[in-house]
Amino acid sequence: MPVHVFSAGPTCSLRKALLVWLLPVFLLVGAGSAGLSYWTYNRMVSTFMDNQMTVLAESLAAQDEPLALQMPSEERVREWGTYVVQVYSPSGGLQASSWPQLSVGLQEVAGFADVQAVGSSWRVYTAPPGNSKTGQRVQVVQSGEFRSHLAASRAWGSVTPLLILLPLSAFILWCVAAVASRELKDLTSQVAAQDENSIKELSLTRVPAEIAPLVVAFNSLLTRLRDAFTNQRHFVQDAAHELRTPMAAISLQLENMRGDAPCQASTERFGQLEAGVQRAQRLVDQMLKLSRQQALATDTQSVAANLPDVTAADVNVNDLVHQSISGLIVLADQRNIDLGVCEALAPQGTATQRATVRCPPADLRSALDNLIDNALRYTPAGGVVDVQVKNEAGRVAIEVTDTGPGIPPHLMDRVFDRFFRVPGGDQTGGAQNSNSIGSGLGLAIAQAAAQRCGMRIALRNRSDRPGLVARLEAQAV
Repeated sequence: MPVHVFSAGPTCSLRKALLVWLLPVFLLVGAGSAGLSYWTYNRMVSTFMDNQMTVLAESLAAQDEPLALQMPSEERVREWGTYVVQVYSPSGGLQASSWPQLSVGLQEVAGFADVQAVGSSWRVYTAPPGNSKTGQRVQVVQSGEFRSHLAASRAWGSVTPLLILLPLSAFILWCVAAVASRELKDLTSQVAAQDENSIKELSLTRVPAEIAPLVVAFNSLLTRLRDAFTNQRHFVQDAAHELRTPMAAISLQLENMRGDAPCQASTERFGQLEAGVQRAQRLVDQMLKLSRQQALATDTQSVAANLPDVTAADVNVNDLVHQSISGLIVLADQRNIDLGVCEALAPQGTATQRATVRCPPADLRSALDNLIDNALRYTPAGGVVDVQVKNEAGRVAIEVTDTGPGIPPHLMDRVFDRFFRVPGGDQTGGAQNSNSIGSGLGLAIAQAAAQRCGMRIALRNRSDRPGLVARLEAQAV
């Protein structure tokens, strides 16, 4: 069964994985170092102290004169490791002791021994009997707890820097992982910024060698995706161009055949056929317009860093609204729809009248035309479409309000998809207005144009009655 470094689920994290796997290693290394240091210093202290005890005991045993022993305090014996000297007669009786409170007895075998006395452990060295001319035996005793404490303190002193480095190392590890995560988040931001109009390879700068193959593979995928979008756009352009000629020929033939309709029933069917041809012509025109906009968006973004305002200009929003309404008033009259500018735009000379934005005029006109056209095509005969310009807190907004059926809230996010039409939305106009049925491209074209202008389109249903409010908002100059 394979071992996974990263845990599954929401707890999967590079930083957590590093800490979970490396911190125990640090702790084991610290514990091992502490144990090894204690063992090393314990042997070092024992060897050094044993040598001193041997020298002291044998030198005292070799003296012929009676020994004068100084009596240390209990604190010095227990906490400072002062040696306790004991002198025994040849028969084994205690003759003198530098600390009488300690009675360990003469050891039967010369050499070192560990004994328990006075509630603690003691290290004892008994000199061989042949070292003294008088036959007396000398025995040197030292506190075993002092030796342990000395070894532990020395070991702790050597391990303390390592213990200090442990949290520091964990903190540095966390910071390095955080920096690496931030680099990956920057890479993620580059991926999230990709769309069909701005597909470009990800930069390999500051990418870890372990992740570089993944980024290279992803760049290869992005290249194929960009080529696929380009081929798709070229296909739509070519198809739209190729379809315009036969559609124009069919429309011309229908116009020539209009006078040959023999009866009223044939005339009505002929009119329905003509309306279908007109719808097909409009769909072809919109497909061509959308593909051109996409190509323009791609070209504009490729040079935006060097020529950010190559097509931008100061646009008088009021004049543009009047131009757009003038171009669409014929369609409004055909559908018997009241299309006009809301009174809030007047009087002349007000701040609203002078509302100006900086953007490509053609794109702003395209976005506005498609919003008004969409409102006209989904508003029933006898309805009203109002266009209003607002200047709110330094932001210019254009609102197109209609009296159509509106959009169900759960479909608000989908109406900008290409060829998406709200179910039932084609039933408002009736059979005589079948030519007004939308193609599902108007809002997509408007959104693409608005994005190139640095604007946004927000849709909401009216609260006072059925209808839709389309708001086109941009930063005022």
